[in-house]
Amino acid sequence: MRAGAARLGGAGVPDPGRDARRLMAAALGVEAGALIAHLRDPLGEGAQAAFDGLLNRREAREPVSHILGGRWFYGRWFEVTADVLDPRPETEALISCALAEPFEKLLDLGTGSGAIAISLLAERAGARAVGTDISPEALAVAGRNAVAHGVTPRLILPLSDWFEDVGGRFDLIVSNPPYIAAGEMAGLEPEVREWEPAVALTDGGDGLSAYRAIAHGAPDHLRPGGRVIVEIGATQGTAVASLFRAAGLEEVAVHPDLGGADRVVAARAPLHEM
Repeated sequence: MRAGAARLGGAGVPDPGRDARRLMAAALGVEAGALIAHLRDPLGEGAQAAFDGLLNRREAREPVSHILGGRWFYGRWFEVTADVLDPRPETEALISCALAEPFEKLLDLGTGSGAIAISLLAERAGARAVGTDISPEALAVAGRNAVAHGVTPRLILPLSDWFEDVGGRFDLIVSNPPYIAAGEMAGLEPEVREWEPAVALTDGGDGLSAYRAIAHGAPDHLRPGGRVIVEIGATQGTAVASLFRAAGLEEVAVHPDLGGADRVVAARAPLHEM
């Protein structure tokens, strides 16, 4: 495992020791938390070959979530493939903000793996959701995750470009849209730039086009007093808040993630018809 960490470190992998431990656990077929009980066990040829193969993939900067087939998000395991954005701990700030008030009808725009919508449904047993995406492959991943977490009867997954094929009004609209500006893509880690779907990362422009679409469509899809909550890049709080205010939304606020960076913008539809 130390030798594996050295290999990963030489390839520029951040936190190579952590990843070597996770890959060793996978090679042995044990939970990562149980690995300590096996550290002095002999390493069989099969496990050694499996570990080497996993290290080769990580040295190429393939994300660990792709190698292992998923990752934990808000206390649940979600399938992750190259067709969806890798759910990150920072996005849990959106979940916490959403759960601060009750809701019954939820819309998740650009659902990807379904991690946001499914987590919210799992936490609110009486709620129902619509999760849209423009990628059929992403919707297939979300569908499998919905089955795994037992929320399939309460989740509809239509193919839709933002609000294009969505009707009705919702108590809550959430989204983690593509917000990386085109000029910032080259500076991303290889795990992100080379392995995650570009359509889920960037709008190919200034990083704000998704928020313009959400701000434009939210008033017609929120019930009076309903909320819209979106994840943002750390420098986008002021711009996104301005878009929401210009659309007539109220109580616009920017919230930080656990690291203290701006991560979420939340707003509310007026109690009277807009």
